[in-house]
Amino acid sequence: MVMAALVGEGICNGDGGTGYPHHSPQSGNNTNGYPAAGASYPYAAPPPQAADYYVQPYPDLLATFLRRLFGILIASFIIAATIAFIIAATIVFIVWLILRPRLPKFQSTTHGSLSPPHFLSLPPPPTSLYYRKHPPQTNPLPCFFVFTEFNIDPPLTNYFEVTKPIKLPDTKPCSNLVLNHEFGYTYGKPPVLANYTPPSNCPSHNFSKIVLQWTATCKGRQFDRIFGIWLGGVELLRSCTAEPRRTGIDWTVKKDVSKYYSLLMTNQTLAVYLGNLVDTTYTGVYSVNLTFHFYPAQEVHSSNSVNGYSYESNLGNWVNGFGPGADLILPISRNLPLNDGLWFEIQNSDDLQSKMFDIPQNAYRAVLEVYVSFHEKDEFWYTNVPDEYIDANNLTDLPGNGAFREVVVSLDGMTVGAVWPFTVIYTGGVNPLLWRPISGIGSFDLPSYDIEITPFLGMILDGKTHKFGFSVTNALNVWYIDANLHVWLDKKSVKTEGKLLSHNSLPPVITSVTNFTGLNGNFLTTATRSVSSIGWVRSSHGKITTNSTQSFNYSNFMVMGKDGNLQIVNQMIDFNDTVYANAPSSFTYSIKSFKRFPLYLYSDIVDHGNGTYSSVANLTLGFNEERVRAGDFGFLVSSLKNLQDGQGVILVKGHLVISGLGSTQQAYQYDGSELCYFRFVTSSNYTILYDKEGNSCSKKFQPHLRSGFAKWWHFPARRAFLGSDIRNNKNRH
Repeated sequence: MVMAALVGEGICNGDGGTGYPHHSPQSGNNTNGYPAAGASYPYAAPPPQAADYYVQPYPDLLATFLRRLFGILIASFIIAATIAFIIAATIVFIVWLILRPRLPKFQSTTHGSLSPPHFLSLPPPPTSLYYRKHPPQTNPLPCFFVFTEFNIDPPLTNYFEVTKPIKLPDTKPCSNLVLNHEFGYTYGKPPVLANYTPPSNCPSHNFSKIVLQWTATCKGRQFDRIFGIWLGGVELLRSCTAEPRRTGIDWTVKKDVSKYYSLLMTNQTLAVYLGNLVDTTYTGVYSVNLTFHFYPAQEVHSSNSVNGYSYESNLGNWVNGFGPGADLILPISRNLPLNDGLWFEIQNSDDLQSKMFDIPQNAYRAVLEVYVSFHEKDEFWYTNVPDEYIDANNLTDLPGNGAFREVVVSLDGMTVGAVWPFTVIYTGGVNPLLWRPISGIGSFDLPSYDIEITPFLGMILDGKTHKFGFSVTNALNVWYIDANLHVWLDKKSVKTEGKLLSHNSLPPVITSVTNFTGLNGNFLTTATRSVSSIGWVRSSHGKITTNSTQSFNYSNFMVMGKDGNLQIVNQMIDFNDTVYANAPSSFTYSIKSFKRFPLYLYSDIVDHGNGTYSSVANLTLGFNEERVRAGDFGFLVSSLKNLQDGQGVILVKGHLVISGLGSTQQAYQYDGSELCYFRFVTSSNYTILYDKEGNSCSKKFQPHLRSGFAKWWHFPARRAFLGSDIRNNKNRH
């Protein structure tokens, strides 16, 4: 371009290549472009004479030649640079084509059917009307990608849930493998049992940390399966398996079980239930190792040590005996033998499951730890539509009862607490490709929830049998619920006494606003609740009054569009609880927890005809919590912000998934008085695209109450709540 401009400058000016300016004949110029004789010249110098003009032509020709040569060199350089850039860009593009995540190609098999790619699995459980009107085939899909060159076995794909590492002492652990088992056809059969004994290969039983480790591998085709681990009927872990692929997967779950110290120091029966099906269709067998790691306390030489050992706060005399290590842990679960897990099954909103128990009469504190998981018609309870919508559209097979659920816990018929659960999405949920290899928040280690029972001890210290009950508001089949009762005993007395001073537990206030025409519309559901109790217990620690309060807020705004094929859910749960314990003249301890669970789900079904449709899903899920513990030990605070954002699409033909694409981004930040940890990770179709972790605290972390809830991360999950748009347009059907 530069060369053309330079050459064109002389040609277009009509100077025969000399570069002189062209003057038209009207201005008195001759046909050679020079001023005619006698013409006025616009410059100060007189026009040259003919003799003068022909005397010195060579310097001008040399300058022109040099200018053109320079232009040619510049143009050549630009052309060469352009060619080099094109070559480099082509190479980069070819590499990108090879390595990029993409929808796979398919080839017809000898039977004329489509072969699915190696990463695909069962279509996700339904969250839209299209699925529920035309349910996908219930067979998870096999994988056809095989490593054949040199007969090399492909590496296993490692699945993981992002969580903070367990802070361990520097001592060498004593490890005890308690179970090695192949879970094949175990559905509806008794749990796998093993005899558990405390480790005998450790020089001391003064342990400062105890870790449970679950390691599993699987190859083939299989659903995600819920499972539980119980020791003496006490549940230690509720979890979900990963969905395998033909080339094989593995995953590991590590959980700090130090708070079960007293239980782990006695001989017990270990029970593991993982209901699995294996046949010609479901081929995946889960190979499992279950190990306990016992970390001895570090030996020190100090006047404050006990028998030469120093204990961490989690097992020591924390707050004058009010630490998390209970002296006795009672199972509030079903008894062996049975052909299922030890959890109770809640099948509908009228179902009440209960367990009788009694506690020693020298108890001075009690906490109920509740485990919850939801399945089948209520696996996606937060997407369930109101019954009036179902009735108006004659959708008899669509799960209903609205989008609000709560677990209610009763003691001898009195409501003592509630759980508004975190929306765990299992490894096959919404779009299975979202969870490869990053698992959903809480899916490998489902959270448990604590309810303070200490104010009610005066009712159950009579040596008689009492009853805990569990129910679920608006429940559909099925919920799995059980609990562990942690009890602290007064070693200096044989009997304590107590009294319930006050108790307030009104039913939740639930509001529902519906606005729909046919299959299209929107629904707003809100709910609030509080449970509070005050009671005292007299023991060798003195007369201590405990005040426990739970407060809940819930909002769910749901949009149904495209005749039910589009669903948008925007939900927020606030779940806060506080516990204060005070002696008459002194403060004993306090525990505060502030939880917030945001959820955003976009699900769109596009029907392509001939039994083929695509499902597009965008999901954001958050688990945020701040905890504060205070007592004579000091002041401890922690802040957790855990957010996932995923996008996925799957193509279904003949009720079989034939292609798909899924990507997930996760931001995890834990700030605590004892540990800081962050991890930012992104994946797409089994491939980790970005992964960074570290031990630094966030700049906004401040060790005071509720410091982290002032601002939320700028994450795609932060959608404006849409429910206010219909508050003034109430159309109840």
